[in-house]
Order: sequence, then structure tokens, then C-alpha cells
Amino acid sequence: MNKRKPKKSSKEQKVQENLQRVTKQFLMGKSYAPMSETELFKRLGLPELHRDLFSRVLQKLCEAGEVEKKGKLYHFPRTEDDVVTGVLRVHPRGFGFLQPDVAFDFSGDVFIPKHLTMNAVDGDRVEVVVNYESVSDKGPEGRVINILTSARSHVAGTVLEMLPDGQARAYVPLLGTSARVIVDYPPKTEVVVGDRIVMHVKEWGGKDEETHCDLMHKIGHIDDPSCDVPAAVEEFSLRDQFPVATLSQARSYGTRVTPKDMEGRRDLREQMTFTIDPDTAKDFDDAISLSKDDKGRYHLDVHIADVSHYVSKGSPIDREAYLRSNSTYFPGTVVPMLPEALSNNLCSLKPNVIRLAVTVSMILDGDGALKSYEIFRSVIKSQKRFTYRQAKDVLDGKLKSPLKPNLDLMVELCGKLKKVRYERGSIEFALPELVVLVDEKGKPTGTDFVEYDVTHQMIEEFMLKANEVVATHLSENGHDFAYRIHDEPANENLREFALVAAAFGYKVSAQPTLDELQTLFDEAQHTPYGSYLASNFIRRMKMAYYSAENIGHYGLALTHYCHFTSPIRRYADLIVHRVLFGDEETFERVEEMTARCSERERISSRAESTVTLLKKLRLLKEMTEADPHREFEGVVTKVKPFGFFFEVIDLMCEGFIHI
Repeated sequence: MNKRKPKKSSKEQKVQENLQRVTKQFLMGKSYAPMSETELFKRLGLPELHRDLFSRVLQKLCEAGEVEKKGKLYHFPRTEDDVVTGVLRVHPRGFGFLQPDVAFDFSGDVFIPKHLTMNAVDGDRVEVVVNYESVSDKGPEGRVINILTSARSHVAGTVLEMLPDGQARAYVPLLGTSARVIVDYPPKTEVVVGDRIVMHVKEWGGKDEETHCDLMHKIGHIDDPSCDVPAAVEEFSLRDQFPVATLSQARSYGTRVTPKDMEGRRDLREQMTFTIDPDTAKDFDDAISLSKDDKGRYHLDVHIADVSHYVSKGSPIDREAYLRSNSTYFPGTVVPMLPEALSNNLCSLKPNVIRLAVTVSMILDGDGALKSYEIFRSVIKSQKRFTYRQAKDVLDGKLKSPLKPNLDLMVELCGKLKKVRYERGSIEFALPELVVLVDEKGKPTGTDFVEYDVTHQMIEEFMLKANEVVATHLSENGHDFAYRIHDEPANENLREFALVAAAFGYKVSAQPTLDELQTLFDEAQHTPYGSYLASNFIRRMKMAYYSAENIGHYGLALTHYCHFTSPIRRYADLIVHRVLFGDEETFERVEEMTARCSERERISSRAESTVTLLKKLRLLKEMTEADPHREFEGVVTKVKPFGFFFEVIDLMCEGFIHI
């Protein structure tokens, strides 16, 4: 005799229908990212008594084809009509990456092959269909199906070839090496091969079509190094001129801190305070005070320029700072975020003058563990400005200074903080920096290797600690602010790096832990290929960026992190300063601001890299012309069937030899 299944009660049926509806709505949400059944159950906030019913609901949705299960993760099926919008970033070689407006099935960017960009150019807002069949461990691929808004009406480039009838062919970095750009110039206008020009786009071309432009103006000639920065300003649409209202507001503050400015602040002018910065720095964001009590505890005060006192929300300075979002640094010059009256004067923590600051005052035990902290507005007076070289010379006994005991104590605490950081799994690459030296006309005169010595390390450790303390403080108190986040590398990238490391004789697992990686970088640091291995891994990591949502920081192995210590040159830090003292923002507004700060940071980084590489190439050209038989030491970095890539060690730039 067959047993009949008991009928569901109308109440249970209704609960199941509601669960099905709520689950579908959640999975259809634009911000939904694939997750497991356990995570879904938790995110939906369902009571434990519905867990079995929820499992059956998911199974039913999968059977009906309304939900897809891939591995342990549940996805909502996508169609051709389900598109992702965002900003397209185009590489000089023609391919691109979509930076999505909102999170979707995958974190990170969407790769767009060169032939699928649909004539879109760098900075365009576009719609992209994601190809879910082409998803690899590195992320998804997609194709542009619509250009929503064009990023620009003008482009910068270099004349490559003169053509008949008042035309020329130009190379436009924005469009890539394969794009054919034709520019019309007025009669009697002198244009020659090598001229760097700005053009108005009349008609965008594509894969097999020419882009047609009109000449707007000339910047100079490619042989003139003084044009390198102006050309980058045009190419990357940097804002290098301040509006009159912005300059007027900056001048209105005068050149000195007033008694009214100091009201309500903790007076730390008698405290021993000093700065350590690069030789050429003018915008001193941070100063340090450090002492040790008779219990062996460290009293570390990190003083940061109180930019928010002068840059009020919505003011002319604030509006311009937000548009710029950061300072852009080139060899020998800078395009600042703030007017010079603030960046190099009133906000800069120069020695022997009174300055307004925000202080993070920390007490750490003898092992460098944080015991307590305070964050408050202060008045300080730095007693000394050290360069990194000067501080190192004092530590090495080459230069006498009454502050040597203070510097020795900083080295001591630095060692403790590094130990704490290493023990939690943070990575340190200790890469030297190559600074290109230029004269007043922008001509490169040589290079300077800046070693990542103990003076750099101790300032970095103190800044990292202050940033961590501020981020944790704001997060634990429920504030919306600008996190600095860093996602884990893709598994495929880790596997590839493990193979690269093995080729150099270093054995790590296919999915190396942070501890394994740090051991590798420590061992390789003083070898000829230490810098290459570190750079190779950095290129395989995902980029850190600003976000209103927190996912932690992979590289630093921190659950909470933000940028707080450089408000003169980063708008994200200014956001954090304001929130600290009650100037709150909505979550949606923070999302908007962090998206812009991240975008402008990437653009500035590309502009800086472009100009720095050009200066290196100018140096290389000069060296080889002076001595055609000169030999350069290099490291082979990648071997292909058709040739190999190498890095010129003296200039830290990559080349290729075709076989």
C-alpha cells in the first residue's frame, strides 16, 4: 500500500511562496554578488526554523532555471539585455577595462578585447554585455554595446606624417597605437612631424575607420622636454589652472595662524615635534612626536595638517579640490590639489611656525601593541625639518644633531611595529625608488636611487598605524567614510607568480600565503632579481582603491584601513578628517566621492608614469648617442617564442628584443 505524501498547509505554502519571491528579488538586485546558501540565508536574515524550507526553495528555483548554481555559489541568470554600465579605460595597445558603476556578479573590472570596444575611447561611459562563458579566474570579459556619454571632444597627440591638402596623420595615445587619426590644419599654419598638438574631434573612427580632427593649438615639439608636462596635462585632462574664486579664498586666510584659529585646540607647541620628508618636498602633511615613559610604553603622536579647517565643504577651494581629487607629481614639478598658499604654506607643517593639526595620540606597550589612543585638533610648532638623507646621516653618526636620541627611539619603535605587522601577515616589498632629475627646462639630467632605508620605514610605520587607528575608530562608531580597500589577488595570478618565482629558484606553494610571500621577498631583496619579483607580484595584485564599503586590506592584512595622513594632496583624506569632527556624509555621497577619488587617482598615476617613462627614454637616447657601444645591465623578465622582455636596471624601464 502506497503512503500518500501529506499535503502542505496553506500557511507553509504561503511561507514558501514568500521565501521564493524574496530570494528572487535579492538575487536580481544590481549589487548582488554570487554567494553560498549559508551566506544567502544569513544575508536575508531568515529565522533558523526556515533553513530546510529555504534549501528546498533554492532547489526549486534552480530546477525552474530561475537561479543557477555554479559550484557552491548561486547566480542569477543573465541575458543579452542585462548590461553593466561604467567607465571604460583604454590601454595604449587598444584593449580596455570597464570600471562598473555598481557591483555585479564579479568584483573588479571587466576586460574588453580590442575588437569589442565599439570605437569607445578612454573615459567614455558605456554599456557592456558580459560574456559569462569567457570568465576566467582573473575575471570576466565583455563587449561594449552602447556609448552613453563621450568623455571628451578633444585629444592630444603627436604629428607622425604630413599629408597633402592641409592634413597630417597623428598618434593619439588615448586611442592606442593602431588608431589612424587624420588632422586638418588651417592654411599658412606651420605644422611639422614631431609637433605635439591638441585636436578637436569631428568624427570618431573605429577599427577600420579613421578618426577626423581639427587642429586646435600646438603645445611644442617632441624634442622639447619642457613640453612633456603640458602635453600630459592635455592628454589626461588634468586641471592645472585654479579658478579666480579658489585663489581668492586661499589668499583671504593670510599667511599666519591667528589666535581665533587656535581656539578650542590642544596646545602642543612645547612638545618636541619634527618632520622627515624627501629632499624636494614642500607640502609637509605630517609631523611626529615620540617619547618613552618609565613603564617602557611608547607615546607616539602623529600630527597631520588640519586642511579641513581651511577647506570647508562646498567652498570654492573644496569644489576645485574635489574635481582634482589629488595632486599629480611629475619629475621636477607638481599639479597640486590645493592652491600653493595652502599646500606649500598655511597647511604645510614647516619648521618654527605655528600650524593647525589633527593629532592621533597613541600609547603602545613595549612590544608595539596599541593600548589606548586619542584623536583631537591641536596646535603644533615643528622644531626641525629633516630630509630622509639628513635623518639617515644622523643615525649613522655622519651628522651631529641633538635629536639623535629621538631618531634612535623612532627606529626602535619602528622595529616593534614592523614585527607586529609581519606577524599578522602584512607584505613589505622594500623597493627602491628611481627619481628622474630634471633641470628648470624639464631636461633630464640624471637619476637618483632612493633606497627604502630605515628612515622611510619608520615614517611609513607611524603613518600606517595612524591610518589604521582612525579607520577602526570611525568604523566601530558607525560612521560612513572613505575606506582604503584592497582585494585578494585572483588564484590564477597567484599560481602564475609561483611559477615565476620557481624560475628564479624560489619555491612557494601554488596558492602562497602572505607569510610565504614575505619570506620570499625578504630572501630576494638583495639579489639582482629581487626588485623584479616584487614588481611582478605587484602587477598581479588587484589595485587598492577608495570605497564606502569595507572589505579590508589584503596587502596590509588589516580589517580596517583608510587614508588620513595626506589631506594636502588627497581628497579622500579630507573626507576622513571631516567625518572625524562631525561633518557627516550619507553613505550614497561617500560612494560617489570615493568613486571619483579612485578614478582620478588612476588617471594621475597614468599621467605620472607616462611623463616619467618619457624622461627615462630621453636619458637613454642621450646616453646611447654619446656612446653607441655603451652596455647596460639588465634582467630578463619574460621569455616568449618570438623574443624576450628585459628590464634595464639603471633606468628601471622595460624593453623587448625580438628574435
